[in-house]
Amino acid sequence: MATKSTTSYEGFTEEERAAMKEHAQELKKTARRGSKAKADGEADVLAKIAEFPDGDRELAERIHAIVKENAPHLTSKLWYGQPAYARDGKVVCFFQPSSKFKTRYSTLGFNDAATLDDGVMWPSAYALTGLDAGTEERIAELIRRAAG
Repeated sequence: MATKSTTSYEGFTEEERAAMKEHAQELKKTARRGSKAKADGEADVLAKIAEFPDGDRELAERIHAIVKENAPHLTSKLWYGQPAYARDGKVVCFFQPSSKFKTRYSTLGFNDAATLDDGVMWPSAYALTGLDAGTEERIAELIRRAAG
């Protein structure tokens, strides 16, 4: 007689499903915009940041400013409902607010398009609970390197 498995697959969380739906909407919106997508992407990112709870919003605003100051050639866009910055259409880095997946810290992440390679292993995401002058300078340096 077969026994029932004690483990079960519960699928994606509600937050993960919401992020995937947001990404599908972003793709449709970008396709409809065509050549206006770059300018509208900036407005979308700023509007999304304005929706974040206070702590996340403050971090996201500062990260956005650091990216714009240090890699102005990157294009702002939403990526799974998160502020992201792309080169030639490929996301280089993104900010994931702690409120997105109900985590204890926000994340500054870098995708494979980032040029941060350093040997055979290097960090691709950083936990953020706050910013100080030293952290901001470190982020600026990472952004400059990642942007190429």
